[in-house]
Amino acid sequence: MFEIIYMKADYEPWWAFEGWEQHIVEKVIFDQEEEALSYLNKTLEEFRVKFPQERVKEGRYWAFWSVKEQCFCESCDDDLQIYHGVIWNALT
Repeated sequence: MFEIIYMKADYEPWWAFEGWEQHIVEKVIFDQEEEALSYLNKTLEEFRVKFPQERVKEGRYWAFWSVKEQCFCESCDDDLQIYHGVIWNALT
């Protein structure tokens, strides 16, 4: 099985801080790798059109962002970047 997760948070998806699951927007599970890869590639293409910035880590984490999309952090008294993260998992 294969899982593709879309999360939106003020950090990149590879950090997986405690409670990161609360930031999941969508999780899709596929039985066939071919279907999963097709969905993943379609999602990545859509994000590349929407967001001018992209970074990939370990070939399974993608972060997309636009400098215009930020949120204010009261505890740090500063603006934080919002990231749209995509995670690819091959489940065993």
